[in-house]
Amino acid sequence: MTTTVPADATRAPWRRPDSGDGPAGAPSVAPPPKLRRRPVLIVAGVAAICLGALLSLWAYSSTSEAQSVLAMRHTIERGQVITANDVMTVQIGLDPALQALPASDLDSVIGMRAALDLPAGGLVTAEQVTDSPIPADGTSVVGISLAAGQLPVGQVRVGDTVRIVTTEGEVEAVQAEVVDVAADDLSGTTILNVQVDYDDAPEVAARAASGKVAIVLDPDLEG
Repeated sequence: MTTTVPADATRAPWRRPDSGDGPAGAPSVAPPPKLRRRPVLIVAGVAAICLGALLSLWAYSSTSEAQSVLAMRHTIERGQVITANDVMTVQIGLDPALQALPASDLDSVIGMRAALDLPAGGLVTAEQVTDSPIPADGTSVVGISLAAGQLPVGQVRVGDTVRIVTTEGEVEAVQAEVVDVAADDLSGTTILNVQVDYDDAPEVAARAASGKVAIVLDPDLEG
């Protein structure tokens, strides 16, 4: 006896495309996407690391080169005694041209007098302090207003020894020490405060009032 088998019976059973090898109806797992490396991001990361290293090196270098120096906590006028409350120490990358006093000189500065006005926050230099009263005993301080042709412009400094010379009549000269230098921006003149002998002060003041004086700067024979 011959049995006829339907054609569909010899075919493999139908399976859903997304079934995979797992149980019927289970979703298929897609393979992870391949990540693409971007050269620009890699270069940027390396550059950031290098920049951080350079900044760290700069910060270390700045800290290691900083020096502890003296600065004014409060403003002190010329002639006043400097107290411990007036001075502080600061850490800065110091320019050698400033010649600020090191923090180790703090004890020696306390008790000295300001040779000129010391503003708050300013660094303290050796020429700004003195152990002598201003004016010193037996001396007086006289102010002289001078035009550009009456003194060496830009050359006269605090502590310099100068001669005050009469420019009218008989030429006479009086020796003096410069205790302060200031510029008058309105008139374009330079104001010198000079310390002279007590007996010479009236004559120097009269010459200064007439404007018939000039300043001669001599070499520092003590240097």
